[in-house]
Amino acid sequence: MAKRLVLVAGNIGAGKTSITERIGERLDWETGYESVADNPYLPDFYADMAKWSFHLQVFFLGHRAKQHQDAANAPGSAILDRSIYEDFYIFTRALRQMGNMNERDYLSYKRIFDQVVSGLPAPDLLVYLSAPVDVLLHRINSRGREMESSISPDYLKLLESYYEEWLHNFDDCPVLTIRSNDLNFVDDPADLEVVVERIQKALAGRDELVLGEGD
Repeated sequence: MAKRLVLVAGNIGAGKTSITERIGERLDWETGYESVADNPYLPDFYADMAKWSFHLQVFFLGHRAKQHQDAANAPGSAILDRSIYEDFYIFTRALRQMGNMNERDYLSYKRIFDQVVSGLPAPDLLVYLSAPVDVLLHRINSRGREMESSISPDYLKLLESYYEEWLHNFDDCPVLTIRSNDLNFVDDPADLEVVVERIQKALAGRDELVLGEGD
């Protein structure tokens, strides 16, 4: 198979990091992950979201743009555990909706985002992981990250509504939807093989682009 760039998208707790790790290992692809440990704005953001949301989002945008470009320029295929598109269409919109980013900062960020994204190569496939909100909340609580302790069902539902709206209009590449509550690709090798097969078929243009719920 020719070199490919695959992006993984999905709500918090959907399984993006897990599927990226396993697909990377299984197909010997380069992997890229969200920058959290080395993000200098996260502590300030969680202390005062309204003050630091613009700074945080600009940092994420720069990190993800470089990651996306580096993956596109790499000699082999790559899979990234969050797409750059989610920075604006999901999380920046949510920050504005919740009153944590004012309109001036929102519009400034959008101009920067549009300019950055216009210069990036399109991915070959977007893998969208979906799961019910109660499943997401259980996974979030199970992993016990302090920074995620305040995540509520209402916030996850808000993000889910933005994902649905964004994907309805997304046409940069094909989208493979995987309902991650139906497949244990973390612990079950057979389920992982199903996911690998579907990704390969989707990249070859030979598959229906939904996986899960009796499929």
